[in-house]
Amino acid sequence: MSILHARQLSAGYGPVTVLHDIELVVEEGEIVVILGANGAGKTTTMRAVSGTIPRQGSVELNGHDITKLSPDAIVRQGVAQVPQGRGTFPELSVHDNLRAGAITRHDGSAAVAADMERWYGQFPRLAERKDQRAGSLSGGEQQMLAIARALMSRPKLLLCDEPSLGLAPLITQELFAVIERLNKEEGLSVLLVEQNANLAMHMASRVYLLETGRIVAEGSAEELSADDTIRKAYLGF
Repeated sequence: MSILHARQLSAGYGPVTVLHDIELVVEEGEIVVILGANGAGKTTTMRAVSGTIPRQGSVELNGHDITKLSPDAIVRQGVAQVPQGRGTFPELSVHDNLRAGAITRHDGSAAVAADMERWYGQFPRLAERKDQRAGSLSGGEQQMLAIARALMSRPKLLLCDEPSLGLAPLITQELFAVIERLNKEEGLSVLLVEQNANLAMHMASRVYLLETGRIVAEGSAEELSADDTIRKAYLGF
């Protein structure tokens, strides 16, 4: 079953249309990767799916139309986004950032506290800095916090926009390992925008290639890697 199905999705900013009638599917338990050059419309796609910018077309989550829902209502339906550039609350502590990630939940303080301890276990550096302001963390630590905060809402679908941006390779590998582990062990569905094509392709169930707001190719990582034209033009290897 498709956890996400966007049809004829268009979006932009003011009079400028960036995204042009794309169709995008994430099946339950998949990691789907969107690749493309700067300006291709990758971030716009993520914002359109999460409802943070005006959009046309339709977006379904688990077969239910969420097109007209507000961003906070979409979060309550099970979609969490890690935006490009971290997106933490810099003046709040690590601990309070995680609490903010659970603001839409109604399953009790004990369950929220248990999840906080869980993500401290996954990201030990956050546990060491839980009383520290988020804005004083390193870039890698802020990205860990952004991902952990998103997971505090217990999403069915995680949207990650350029999680490796500006990070050292070892930190990037650590973050991707956590995402991949959650996908394999818990069936978390993931829609990932990433410029590190080589790393992203290794964890992808399927891949979409985006160019000037249009999908120009889609398929499994193996299929796209085997196409010399696509590999040289879009994947850089």
